[in-house]
Amino acid sequence: MGGGKVANAQGGCRYYSCMNHPTHDTPLAADKPTWAQTLKVYLEPASLRMLSLGFSAGLPLLLVFGTLSFWLREAGVDRSTIGFLSWVGLAYGFKWVWSPLVDRMPIPVLTRLLGRRRSWLLLAQALVMGGLVSMAFTDPKLALAPMVWCAIAVAFGSATQDIALDAFRIESADTQHQAALSATYQTGYRLAMIWSGAGALWIAARSEVANAANYQYGAWQTAYLVMALSMLPGVLTVLLSKEPARRELPPAKNAADWIRGALIEPFAEFIRRYRWQAALILGLIATYRISDVVMGIMANPFYVDMGYTKDEVAAVTKIYGVVMTLVGAFVGGAMALRMGVMRVLMLGAVLSAASNLLFAWLAGQGHDVSKLIFVISADNLASGIASSAFIAYLSSLTNVNYSATQYALFSSMMLLLPKFVAGYSGVYVDAFGYASFFNSTALIGAPVLLLVWLASRIANRSHS
Repeated sequence: MGGGKVANAQGGCRYYSCMNHPTHDTPLAADKPTWAQTLKVYLEPASLRMLSLGFSAGLPLLLVFGTLSFWLREAGVDRSTIGFLSWVGLAYGFKWVWSPLVDRMPIPVLTRLLGRRRSWLLLAQALVMGGLVSMAFTDPKLALAPMVWCAIAVAFGSATQDIALDAFRIESADTQHQAALSATYQTGYRLAMIWSGAGALWIAARSEVANAANYQYGAWQTAYLVMALSMLPGVLTVLLSKEPARRELPPAKNAADWIRGALIEPFAEFIRRYRWQAALILGLIATYRISDVVMGIMANPFYVDMGYTKDEVAAVTKIYGVVMTLVGAFVGGAMALRMGVMRVLMLGAVLSAASNLLFAWLAGQGHDVSKLIFVISADNLASGIASSAFIAYLSSLTNVNYSATQYALFSSMMLLLPKFVAGYSGVYVDAFGYASFFNSTALIGAPVLLLVWLASRIANRSHS
């Protein structure tokens, strides 16, 4: 995608006091950390674990979206089909459906050995690795359907990993540290996207046979096998990490009692807590990343059609994307700690829409690597800031007793509408061209600014 486009300790008394004031938009002066304290938190073991696990979470995303769309376009698949294939991502939009199982149901033997969160993480990572290996042994030029099924398996495993990992992250630290964990998680996530985007393109380019056909399936096979092996650091981190302290839940008397506790109560608790304001919060969650996600589906086909090679896209994203990703994630996390999440959330919404306008400008510039560098750098910076603030915001809305289910609901809503709309992106580009498409994706992000403003007023009233 466009460099950054697509584009998560036990909560004690401090956590529950924060539950009533979820955003802390205006931190008290006495509680404001120094810059040294702010930066030191990134070196704590919990933050470093989130760096590795964030990498594991971010790796599969582009391999079933952006990088896959580059592969499919090079294999001769038309843009409309590529757009509709992005609906594979609806697995992320519906992960709340099976999140109660991840939250409550033990895995035979594995849960007894590793604990509830780590056992589900390990199972999901195994599914992702198996799916990527299967994709590597499927040539979409010869048969597209098997590739789609393999991509669905990767997306399902990745979504399940997200459910377990978000719960693991939320339960591993108090609310004061969630912004820092979000920043390191997001940094790992973004680095994985660089590796699965630029890295996969670079590996594929290096694996091509000189003077052979433009499309070489073997090069992509090598790249996807390397990507499957790249899940191993996350697997090792899960095995070496401690399971968060288990929260004992009231035993279910019968099946109906279990369903009520696992499926209904997490959603009912959120509605009871926020009442009518829940609709506004859910509306913000559902639309905050819409401009990024809808635009991102066509980013790599855009590069192919503009004549950029795999090497060029990989080099630009690998060098400038990494730098601006790190800057964006850490700046976003630090700003959220010092200024409050809602202010950074508003900034992220503005920057995300503005970066799409840069792609519209790039569409009229022809093949120009220096301008591609500028656009991808700005895009990664904007996306890093927005994502860090948004993850911290979602985490603050979550009740730790239902962390996996509630966070899965929030992060599912974040992608459901954008992914559905993105399915028509190829049809739109075929009809109106890339420049019009990028401008339109910036415009659909405008209502988000109003929703952030309204949500910040609710947060300020709750805090006062």
